[in-house]
Amino acid sequence: MMDRELNEVELQDLYAWIDKIPLSRPKRHVTRDFSDGVMAAEVVKYFFPKLVDLHNYIPANSTAQKLSNWSQLNRKVFSKLHFHVPDETVKKIVLSTVGVIEPVLSALREKIEKKLELATHNMLEMEYYDTSNQGKEIHQADGKLLNHMAGEEMKKDEKNKLKNGKAQQTVQFYTDMDPGLRLILQEKDQAVMALQETVEILKMKVSRLEHLVRLKDMRIEDLTRHLDTYKAKGNTY
Repeated sequence: MMDRELNEVELQDLYAWIDKIPLSRPKRHVTRDFSDGVMAAEVVKYFFPKLVDLHNYIPANSTAQKLSNWSQLNRKVFSKLHFHVPDETVKKIVLSTVGVIEPVLSALREKIEKKLELATHNMLEMEYYDTSNQGKEIHQADGKLLNHMAGEEMKKDEKNKLKNGKAQQTVQFYTDMDPGLRLILQEKDQAVMALQETVEILKMKVSRLEHLVRLKDMRIEDLTRHLDTYKAKGNTY
């Protein structure tokens, strides 16, 4: 895959993808820009911030430092994407050999997109599982609580009838509230607070999903541009 030369349409599609990623240096000449590995690290950092510590990758002109950067990328970053750039290819990239870096970046892009799709799938499954279980737990807890409270109130009412022959006033009910019932009401308040925290967590997860959706939209735009370019070239023949 990394030895395959990209055609003009694929190259333009790749360059458009790179242009959408905020890099520390402007893209002037891809072969030289990516030779030290720093911008390759920034590409992965953009999509997976936790995978890359940019301070480990030093902008360099020396061959030794460039090789060191690429070696670290292979060991610490690319391995987590199930991706590896062979030593011979790394040497060509470091020497700014024309036409070598583009197939590598194209293959890296595919690995990034696969990991994004897997992360999105896993997150959606977790959201469904968490939401379903929370709903069941809340329903069960509320049912038990209501049944318990109803039972306590019935017992209280029976005691009142035996004692006074009539129901006590509301003020007396709260003043003389059974400690067990008071504890249940306190637990109910705590449950409400826990649910509010859950809502905040879900909001954060929604925000992450929206970020993933934006990334998917970028991919759709790239594919649409690729298709339009392909159609335009087809009409010229």
